[in-house]
Amino acid sequence: MDPRMNNLLKWSIENSSVSQNDHNAPEPSASRRALDPETLSALFGGPSEADLMKAAMEVLHSDEVDLENKMVAFDNFEQLIESIDNANNLEPLGLWTPLVNLLEHEEADMRRMAAWCIGTAAQNNEKAQDKLVVLNSFSTLVSMATTDPAPAARKKAIYALSSAVRNYQPAMNEVVKHLPDGYPRDKVDAGDMDAVDSLMDKLRAHPVESSSG
Repeated sequence: MDPRMNNLLKWSIENSSVSQNDHNAPEPSASRRALDPETLSALFGGPSEADLMKAAMEVLHSDEVDLENKMVAFDNFEQLIESIDNANNLEPLGLWTPLVNLLEHEEADMRRMAAWCIGTAAQNNEKAQDKLVVLNSFSTLVSMATTDPAPAARKKAIYALSSAVRNYQPAMNEVVKHLPDGYPRDKVDAGDMDAVDSLMDKLRAHPVESSSG
């Protein structure tokens, strides 16, 4: 735990009404009277949203955290990047690569949430759309949309693709390169919403071979 958060936790316990009314509780420490500036900042302002995003990504890549708690972290992360400012902070915080890497996680729910977060960040956000091009992420997303054995993961991969290509031709051009046989090979206009919708509908209807696993 962040030392500031640890100090804040101790302070909040010592200063809780229960502790104050419990005559058997230990005597309050010096933190009862004063908190260092960093802890005060955490108390009144809380950790910054950038800190929360970084902490969530650490949880998502930790081998010591179970899937249930990773889902909580992913849900919090997705809510944070609904803000375009936070979505644009993914790059300076170095969080794009670890997020995209989770598209290939062995757990279907992890793949699903990674795609969901990518779709949220890329929606109406040219900076995020461009970053997905730079990271060569579309091969993975198209493969996931057409072959992932988990229907929910496929659905979110299509959502991510839809967000990434709308009104951003470089992303659409990359997606077209990776589409399976039977899909358009000519340029698809990223600014033509009917054309984009048609492509996404075709991906949703894509037959996926059943898997015994």
